[in-house]
Amino acid sequence: MKALVFKRYGGPEQVAFADLPRPVPEPDEILVQVHAAGLNPVDNKIREGKMKSILPSRLPATLGSDLAGVVVEAGHRVTRFKPGDAVFASIFGLRTGALAEFAAVPENAAAFKPENLDYVQAASVPMVGLTAWQALKEACKHQVRPKTFCPRGLRRHRHIAIQLAKYLGAKWPPRPALATWSWCGAWEPMK
Repeated sequence: MKALVFKRYGGPEQVAFADLPRPVPEPDEILVQVHAAGLNPVDNKIREGKMKSILPSRLPATLGSDLAGVVVEAGHRVTRFKPGDAVFASIFGLRTGALAEFAAVPENAAAFKPENLDYVQAASVPMVGLTAWQALKEACKHQVRPKTFCPRGLRRHRHIAIQLAKYLGAKWPPRPALATWSWCGAWEPMK
């Protein structure tokens, strides 16, 4: 199978296509034929070697963590998925290899692809969605207040954070000319 790999830590010049053996899923994994993969800023940090103390890679390593595709094989302990199921997943920290024709994915790292999303859209959700969820549920101490501020930042995180905050009960105030804000706090007009 074709995969996008890096053979040494470094810049983009270390990245090239390579022919690799198709992964064999472990008993609790599914083999996914990748239809779309998401590339995140952390993938560049991994390639540059900035994450090797936390996430060491066996080189050559296949890039990418987020993917969407179709299950082609399931390990004998897999209970939720079967061949033909459309899934999306993040294998960040578990494995690398989303930027390949096939990827082995632990069953607990995958979910059924929402029917209203195509493969490209689904592959763009996992890490971004998890980051937004962690910010709202963990950094805010499990309290999304009725008026929650989602600061300007990476646009891809903000659009999901706004939808999750609304799902969790936040309301959106009108835009004032002057206001004070706190990260997980309430919106308060200046007096």
